[in-house]
Amino acid sequence: MASAQYNINDIIARGMPDATGMRVGIVVSEWNDSITLALTDGAAKTLKQYGVKEEDILIKTVPGSFELIYGSSLMAQSHEVDAVIAIGCIIRGETPHFDFIAQGTTNGLAALNAQGEVPVIFGVLTCSNRQQAEERSGGVLGNKGEEYGATAIKMIAYRRSLEKK
Repeated sequence: MASAQYNINDIIARGMPDATGMRVGIVVSEWNDSITLALTDGAAKTLKQYGVKEEDILIKTVPGSFELIYGSSLMAQSHEVDAVIAIGCIIRGETPHFDFIAQGTTNGLAALNAQGEVPVIFGVLTCSNRQQAEERSGGVLGNKGEEYGATAIKMIAYRRSLEKK
């Protein structure tokens, strides 16, 4: 669903679990860092708002969005976190490179999420231009990073609800 039609308020309106005691890893692409750092700030803000302590948020960087796959895999395997948020920003250029990186990153993170022991949250913006990325990282459409943080909390709570049975 388009960002203009669905946002963090829709996620929160459905109820947010208490995140006290949760540990969340954030793997951030250095490519397009003005965007990815703003998304990271939004994710961390939401995590802290619902109870995750600052010291329980582990942030690591990788060079680009494609490297989010390996970085997220290692972080998930570390058993130091209850969820991983992979944050990147891929902006369309003049060559098909965008398509290959966006598809490869999406497939790699989806595989990690489906096969891993902890949820991997897909926090990769794929935009046609920088303006679209800026609008989604604190601009007129809000900060998608806040949604990534809320999603991590909800997925950790979901996993824990199944483990108690």
